[in-house]
Amino acid sequence: MKTHELINFGSNFLKYSRILSNRIDSEIILSHIMGVSRERLLIDEKDIEKNKIRKFKSLILRRSKNEPIAYITKNKEFRSANFFVNKNSLIPRPETELLIDPIAKIFKDKNLFFLDAGTGTGCITFSILNELKHSRGIGIDVSNKTLTNAKINLKKFKNRVKLLRKSINEVRNMKFDLIVSNPPYVIKREINRLSEDIKKFEPRIALDGGNDGLDVVKKVIYKSRYILKSNGILALEIGTGQYLSVMKLLKASNFRKKVLIKDYRNNVRCIFSTI
Repeated sequence: MKTHELINFGSNFLKYSRILSNRIDSEIILSHIMGVSRERLLIDEKDIEKNKIRKFKSLILRRSKNEPIAYITKNKEFRSANFFVNKNSLIPRPETELLIDPIAKIFKDKNLFFLDAGTGTGCITFSILNELKHSRGIGIDVSNKTLTNAKINLKKFKNRVKLLRKSINEVRNMKFDLIVSNPPYVIKREINRLSEDIKKFEPRIALDGGNDGLDVVKKVIYKSRYILKSNGILALEIGTGQYLSVMKLLKASNFRKKVLIKDYRNNVRCIFSTI
């Protein structure tokens, strides 16, 4: 079987299973198996070995059952870097990238010491350490398995970051220039309305924000008052429609708005505030 025939086979199989991204997913899976870029795969028409055809079909079957492509390939790109990801961490989203540029701008040429609360894959911490050469950070998460993934992704920065299994409530005796967090913010009752690939495969603990979606957001805001340096910045990613509720919580804890970042659909996605 040649490259284009196998891609067509995979695409048609996924289309039958109602996977909308069937063509691109088929290409990504085959390029993953062949160890080449999608571009190279499409230019270089070749006969595919039988063992690779078998592997391809097994991965296409997994995708047909809605398993996210990132978990199948164990890879997700975030700000042009590739991150190891599996079912133990939330898949990095393009919206989360919106946190990084303002942080890089605010703390340019400064010796930044930051906390990443709920570090997940470590993609936020990686991006900050990568952009700001004088920065050091601590990444915390309540899941040991998630921290194992973050450790893999942050190994090139191991001298500048410490990973700890903690909730933000347990952070003591430290003061930070920046606290950044992409906390769980999906309302509990709405989790079942999420797409199959999210609700069936991604870790619920990284999605479930409680009855109002703000359980963890409240903890981060409350604790940040005590562990931020004066003029320190709290950078939060929030869910669609949560802006007014989160601003009320911030004001109640004496935070004032500094920067708002809107996402690609014009929703307020990130709030930067300071005490």
